[in-house]
Amino acid sequence: MAEQDTTLTGKTGEELEKAIVSKTAEKAEATALPEGTVIAPQKIEEKAAELMDEAAGQLPEQAPIQPAAPIDVAQFEQVAPTPTEAAQIEPAKVGEVAPAQAVAGSLSAESLMQAAQGQLSPESIAVGAVQELDPRATTQYQIAELFKSIEDGKPLPAWAAAPVRNATALMQQRGLGASSMAAAAAVNAVMESGIPIAAQDAQKYAAIQLQNLSNTQQAVMQNAAASAQMDVTNLNNRQAAAANNAKAFLSLEIQNLTNEQQSATISYQGQLQAMLTDAAAENAAEQFNAKSQNEIDMFFSELGTQIESATLNRKAAVEQYNVSQENSMAQFNAQMQTARDQFNSNMSVQIAQSNAQWRRDINTANTATQNAANQVNAQNLLNLTQQAQANLWQVYRDQAAWNLQISENNLSRAHNASLQAMAISANADMYDDRFDDYLIVKTIDNIFPG
Repeated sequence: MAEQDTTLTGKTGEELEKAIVSKTAEKAEATALPEGTVIAPQKIEEKAAELMDEAAGQLPEQAPIQPAAPIDVAQFEQVAPTPTEAAQIEPAKVGEVAPAQAVAGSLSAESLMQAAQGQLSPESIAVGAVQELDPRATTQYQIAELFKSIEDGKPLPAWAAAPVRNATALMQQRGLGASSMAAAAAVNAVMESGIPIAAQDAQKYAAIQLQNLSNTQQAVMQNAAASAQMDVTNLNNRQAAAANNAKAFLSLEIQNLTNEQQSATISYQGQLQAMLTDAAAENAAEQFNAKSQNEIDMFFSELGTQIESATLNRKAAVEQYNVSQENSMAQFNAQMQTARDQFNSNMSVQIAQSNAQWRRDINTANTATQNAANQVNAQNLLNLTQQAQANLWQVYRDQAAWNLQISENNLSRAHNASLQAMAISANADMYDDRFDDYLIVKTIDNIFPG
């Protein structure tokens, strides 16, 4: 089917009618809304500032705790004394040995736990709600409002009419209908009937004001309780954090103090053993000063062997101690790293779950928005198509009506033309007959003149 030009500009008559029908048919058969009329929903974009950063929940790397400097065995090595000539010497005395001093540690500022101090926030302090008495809750105000309904020259309101009639009737019975007492009685009747109504109205306003004040105070108390609970929770969190930090620093300082104490103890024992060995050698020399040089040499040789053996034993013990300290520190660092890794892993899982839930919520909202937009677009397209089809059928009905009217008009004009032709023909025949009659009459008159 050749493509038709549906532009309406500059067209008239049948061409304009065809263009309108073609354009309406396009709308009736449309499968998509025209450009610019489709609703495109604005989707929620995922923003980096809305997601939790996994790095924020990770503990910073902590340098491993290094063990105390290993004990140098060289400073405790002993050298065998050089054999000397046998001589008479004075016995050597063991000197005074300074008593071992215990290494005293001091707590650092970080290991002292400071109690977290809390302070109530301004929002958690409840303030009593107060209100001034509403003038509408007073009987005086309500009586004034009731008396405003009484106007000069107009009938009394329903609440005052009956009491005034009763008071007037009573005064008339007593013959005082036109007196000042009757007027005063009418006024008193109006006042007495108006006071209960005004009192009830004032009570209603007072009850509403009291309920509003109670609701306001209750809302203030609930808000203050919620803020106070939040302050207590924040204080507990700060206290727990301070306690954990103090425990970590205290444990580290106790371990360092233990290492220093053990090192000082081993150093003191080595110095004391060296002094005792030297004194024993000198005393032995005094004991054997009367013996031969050979015995002295034998003694010093044996003494050197003992000293070397003792030095090797001390060296092995010190090295074992150093290795055990390094292993202990490595084990402590591994435990600390494991705990840190577990914490970081738990935080990463929680942050990932939070981010996944946020993305899921965004996708759900975007899907709901897209579905709503699709529904509106489909409804608009359906309405547009239905309206176009209705318009198209209306055009077809109008064209059919016009064609029927044109056909009937043509038939009517043809019928009228036929009737007119018949009338003209009848008139012509009648004229011919009359003319023929006239000629006959004239001919007869000419032949038979009178």
